[in-house]
Amino acid sequence: MRRLVGLALVAMMMACGSAARAEDSVDPAKVSDSLKAIFQFGSAATKQALNANTVTLISGTIGGTYVQFGADLASVLDDGNKLRVLPIVGRGSVQSVADILFLQGVDLGIVRSDTLDYLERKGFAKDIKKQFTYVTKLYNEEMQIIAPKSVQSLRDLEGKTVSVDLPNGSTFVTVLTVADRLGMKANWVYIEQRIAMEKLKAGEIDAVVVVGGKPYKSVSSFGNDGRFHLVKVDYEKPLQGDYLPATLTAKDYPNLIAEGEKVDTIAVPALLAAYNWAPNTDRYRKLTQFVDAFFTKFPTFQNPPFHPKWKEVSLSAPLAGWNRFPYAQQWLDSHGIEPVTRSRFDEFLKQGAAAGKLPADTDKEALFRQFKAWEAEQARAQVQSQRQR
Repeated sequence: MRRLVGLALVAMMMACGSAARAEDSVDPAKVSDSLKAIFQFGSAATKQALNANTVTLISGTIGGTYVQFGADLASVLDDGNKLRVLPIVGRGSVQSVADILFLQGVDLGIVRSDTLDYLERKGFAKDIKKQFTYVTKLYNEEMQIIAPKSVQSLRDLEGKTVSVDLPNGSTFVTVLTVADRLGMKANWVYIEQRIAMEKLKAGEIDAVVVVGGKPYKSVSSFGNDGRFHLVKVDYEKPLQGDYLPATLTAKDYPNLIAEGEKVDTIAVPALLAAYNWAPNTDRYRKLTQFVDAFFTKFPTFQNPPFHPKWKEVSLSAPLAGWNRFPYAQQWLDSHGIEPVTRSRFDEFLKQGAAAGKLPADTDKEALFRQFKAWEAEQARAQVQSQRQR
């Protein structure tokens, strides 16, 4: 069988070579290491090299922000046989935690910061955080609640039927955690988002909750006939330990928010997590390769055509209750603030000092958060200026 496959490959390569000579084109094997590796069929060395430099990343469900981030990482970081990032469509944060722990070959995953706490609180796991590290905090995921306009706030859903996506995802984790904190009870149902949206329109359920980075595809594509809107989530005291205040605008969801209006909500951080491998293992080595490439090329992600949520990412941002992957911390310690933003950060400090707008304390992370907001404002001003031209 192997002989037949080998002969078939030889015949195919000869045919390709004949066609190339006929068209006087360049032999692709001379310009592509990847193609060369593919056609070294049966080479143990090729197999070993490809596996040694491939990092597998569990992302999220199709249409979500996680899967888009996974595609972005592969697009930027793939470097022939030196490093390949292989994103896999996942089933959400809870399943990704299990995949990182138990699935062979999974090196990284995008998970939500409140997932491990939920698993421990429910008694599904014990001391689970000791088994994980994080490479970086990614971005904040907003809670988005679609409901009829008669529903004005999250608390109005008390006793109603509310879809919180499938039980192996992560939306239900955040929703149930928030509900527990607020002492709120509802009839939570686990329905895939696309189906839930249709049930909402048909009046079979009262609301659909999505927790994901805005603009979230299933929310932005929701066909609103005027009956529905996004519901306000107040930033109440029981939520302030683990969640952040956030705002949704018509720019995010023109189908659900009127021009000039905004909807207050909450957000929870997403992060890039890995198993806590020992430093002398091959899996640890692969993660160091990934960190070197990712952190060095990080500025690329903050420009089009990549997901706008990359603009929120600060590699050096701390994450309470989590331990950072040691090599990632070493990289940050040796490079300081993200190298490409250093000149912009210096400009921000200079302008802020001249205008007397810097905070009284000089906490590095507080300054950097203010810097990211300033940088976003600069980008918006630039876009507006270009439109006026």
